[in-house]
Amino acid sequence: MHRRHFSLIALFLSLALVGLGFFAPEVSAQKVKETFVYGPPTLSLAADKTVITACEGDKNPSLVSLSAKAASPNGNTIHYRWTTSSGSIKGDGASVSWDLTGAKAGFHRAFLAIDSSSGDEACEAFSSIAVLVKCPPPPPVCPNVYIACPDRVAVDQPVTFVSTVTGTLGNVTPTYNWTVSAGRIIEGQGTPTIKVDTAGLAGQSIQAALSLSGYTLDCSASCSVQFPVPLTCRKFDEFAELSRNDEKARLDNFFIDLQHDPASTAHVIVHPGHRGKPAAVQTQITNIVDYLVNSRGLDARRIVTQVGPQRNDLMVELWTCPQGAMPKPAQ
Repeated sequence: MHRRHFSLIALFLSLALVGLGFFAPEVSAQKVKETFVYGPPTLSLAADKTVITACEGDKNPSLVSLSAKAASPNGNTIHYRWTTSSGSIKGDGASVSWDLTGAKAGFHRAFLAIDSSSGDEACEAFSSIAVLVKCPPPPPVCPNVYIACPDRVAVDQPVTFVSTVTGTLGNVTPTYNWTVSAGRIIEGQGTPTIKVDTAGLAGQSIQAALSLSGYTLDCSASCSVQFPVPLTCRKFDEFAELSRNDEKARLDNFFIDLQHDPASTAHVIVHPGHRGKPAAVQTQITNIVDYLVNSRGLDARRIVTQVGPQRNDLMVELWTCPQGAMPKPAQ
């Protein structure tokens, strides 16, 4: 009876051992298998400037420095892929240069995608940063303003100044504001052409200045003209009847004075006396011209003779007249 009991116990023990051996590999495998959770990388972007001044078509470099701060919780290698909406990226990695040379005005964006080499989308990160390109308006410019001064001016005669405006006028209708340094504007204020009264300005200069209103700049021009000193004859000497030698001495001095201006002319005016002989005036003129031409060598074409109004006694006047001066009227 006892032997049968022990046999059954032995049988059950054997089956138990076999069962334990059958399940043992599965338990071991469950212990070896592990689950790894990958954390996504972190990413942030920064730019050394977010606003730049440039205009489309500019040749001057417009560069922005970009830097990325990326980290992988699992310590994996980070790979960088930069793209932009405009411009180009120079360089690679976490720090690059963004070339926006010639970009249009407005916002432009740079994009960065990174991955940590896991092959899992959960291990990628994306970011972007914007930069504003500002193109300032072109500076205001003046049109080309030119004033034509008169080529020739005459003493006490009105002069005319004419302006010409060319170039960029924009949407401005210019207003002409004239000023003159001397004289008086008698016609044309507010128009491109003015006429100026110059009475009394002999030997002086006059400047006409034009300012165009309607522009933010001082758009002006000016020109000046010089009026000649009026040419007048000058009395050199005056004498009554003299001895021939005294008369020659006076004429010698007259000749020397004429030599200072070879273009001048000699005006000889002889006034008859009340009690003088009719032929005395012509004799006096002949003697003076003969001495100046034949004794002193003066060109006869430089001598002008006149008979002046009668006086109490015969009187001789010697005048020098520069070229262009009005002849001295006998008085």
